[in-house]
Amino acid sequence: MDDIDRSILLALQADGRQTNAALAERIGLSPSATLERVRRLESDGSIGGYRALVSPEALGLSVQALIGVRLRLHNEESIARFEERIGRVRSLVTCTHVTGQFDYVLHVAVHDLAHLREILRVDLAAIPGVAKFETMLALSEVKTDTGWPATA
Repeated sequence: MDDIDRSILLALQADGRQTNAALAERIGLSPSATLERVRRLESDGSIGGYRALVSPEALGLSVQALIGVRLRLHNEESIARFEERIGRVRSLVTCTHVTGQFDYVLHVAVHDLAHLREILRVDLAAIPGVAKFETMLALSEVKTDTGWPATA
């Protein structure tokens, strides 16, 4: 991956709907060379897809929560079982394996508190090996995900 590839990734991250011609002009390559690079970035997994950023409220998802989860055991089988089962929870936005007080942090988006209670009681509590979970309601989003930072 060179600087041109990184420029392509950042440009597409900012506007995935731009035409190949516009992208080529922006990064200073010919349209054919740009398209070849984009296709390579797609095939090697650097570009995982394209999507619209949709407001959760537009989908009726007015409540968001972060849930810290601790497992009873930390062996490969327990971790694999949890990760397989948590992947089935439809309201799950992200699941991140972390260090610290919890083993996982989940981000869920739900219609209302009754829906959140159902996720906690039915989906999460039913996963074998979950020892504890703690729920934090999101009051507001201070910084919205706009993509990966250009510099780390």
